[in-house]
Amino acid sequence: MKLSKNYRAAQEKITESAYAPIDAMALLKEIATAKFDETVEVHFRLGIDTRQADQQLRGTVSLPNGSGKTVRVAVFAEGEAARAAEEAGADIVGTDELVAQIQAGEFNFDAAVATPDQMGKVGRLGKILGPRGLMPNPKLGTVTTDVAKAIKELKGGRVEYRADRYGNAHVILGKVSFTPEQLAQNYGAVYDEILRMKPAAAKGRYVKSITVASTMSPGVPVDSSVTRAYTEKAAE
Repeated sequence: MKLSKNYRAAQEKITESAYAPIDAMALLKEIATAKFDETVEVHFRLGIDTRQADQQLRGTVSLPNGSGKTVRVAVFAEGEAARAAEEAGADIVGTDELVAQIQAGEFNFDAAVATPDQMGKVGRLGKILGPRGLMPNPKLGTVTTDVAKAIKELKGGRVEYRADRYGNAHVILGKVSFTPEQLAQNYGAVYDEILRMKPAAAKGRYVKSITVASTMSPGVPVDSSVTRAYTEKAAE
């Protein structure tokens, strides 16, 4: 695969084997040269075997500075819950009509929330919503009676993480337009969560490597031994 001149130039600026989080974010902003506001992600390579039931890793985490993404939320609810969802800023609220809309292939939302009494209807959409990562899930807080809280969290910067079959987890941190401090703070929230949720059955080294990258940039390695003071620069 032929690399562009800008990409090769960006690679040449990555001269260290690992950077302190704040330094990695500053460098990432420097080498991100696309003409749009690129999304920043962190990629964890973890020492877990997700083929084992006791080594699964999945959950959500709220980013202190938001994700920089406008999230459209659909809510399956009726009655008082539907009114609460509308007041909380849900983009779509419905029951049978929303189910029919999805069955017809219309997806005008990025996240879905449902009240428990609606899961009988929503369950029929599992094969449609599941592969798209849109199925409401009580473990992720998207099947709840407190729809207003769920909507607020989703729109305010709550992101999902999940380790794939290779033990890698990819999580959004924000946008290149964020300051290095904002990105480092978001990174810290995610890293703290990944460490907190370490499966008890995981053996050996848990965090093998961490890389941050924007949409069009090469990856910048982050020092995985830094587990606090994420906004402090590396010692000279």
